[in-house]
Order: sequence, then C-alpha cells, then structure tokens
Amino acid sequence: MKRIFVKEEWCLGCHLCEYNCAFANSGLRDMVKALKGKPIYPRIHIEGDDRVTYAVSCRHCTNPICVKSCIAGAISQTDGVVRVDKEKCVGCLTCVLVCPYGALAPSESGVMQKCELCLQNSCGEPAYVKGCPNGAIVYEERGESE
Repeated sequence: MKRIFVKEEWCLGCHLCEYNCAFANSGLRDMVKALKGKPIYPRIHIEGDDRVTYAVSCRHCTNPICVKSCIAGAISQTDGVVRVDKEKCVGCLTCVLVCPYGALAPSESGVMQKCELCLQNSCGEPAYVKGCPNGAIVYEERGESE
C-alpha cells in the first residue's frame, strides 16, 4: 500500500501542506473563499523548531491502536486506510491520546479528523503532497512499516 513519508531535511516549514489539505477538504472550488479570514483545520500539521521542521500526518499503521481504542467504534480500517466516521465520533479524544504519531485532531465541530489520503476528494494523491513546493512529503510504496 502507498503511504505518506516525510523528508525532514527538505521541509521548509512553510505550512503550505496545511493550507492545501484544508482547502481539499473544504468542499469548495475557490481557495480564497474556502480559507481567507477563517481558522483552518488541516489533517496534517507542521511541527519543529528553528533547526528542523516536519509534517505530521496519519501513517495508516498496519495494526492501528486508534482503531482498537475508539470507544464509539468510529475509527476503522479498510484496504489499509484508517478512517473516522464523523457520525459515530463522540469527541472523547482517546484516539489523540493513543496515537504514537500525533495524527488525530479535533475538527471545527469537535469530532476527530485525520488524513484519509484524500480518497474522498478524488485527488489521486493527498493534496498536501501535490502542494509541497520542495517535495518534502511523498506518497509512495515502500516496505511495510508500523
């Protein structure tokens, strides 16, 4: 299965991945109308300091602990992709506590959200991969990882 990989040494810390992600998941066709003057809720986040920055997103683990720990049964895995059912999520934050990668975060409505590889957006690959100006985020097939 294709997965997201980050090349920390190439990350500029520009946050364009966050904006591309928020726009792709906004449901709108105009980026300005979707994001200007509004708080954004991307499914990827830039972390780091002055020396190194890197993108944090769901790794779609082979054996995801978030799926096992979800008290509402809102997180599932199908064909290797970990997804959140927004109708079932109760916003308890248990998944946030157990995720070793810090990949889940509350959405504007309080239910959990995470990268779902833009499969619902028909982008072909995650929008933040396409929008990374330095190629620091890649979506490719590699050996199995947890």
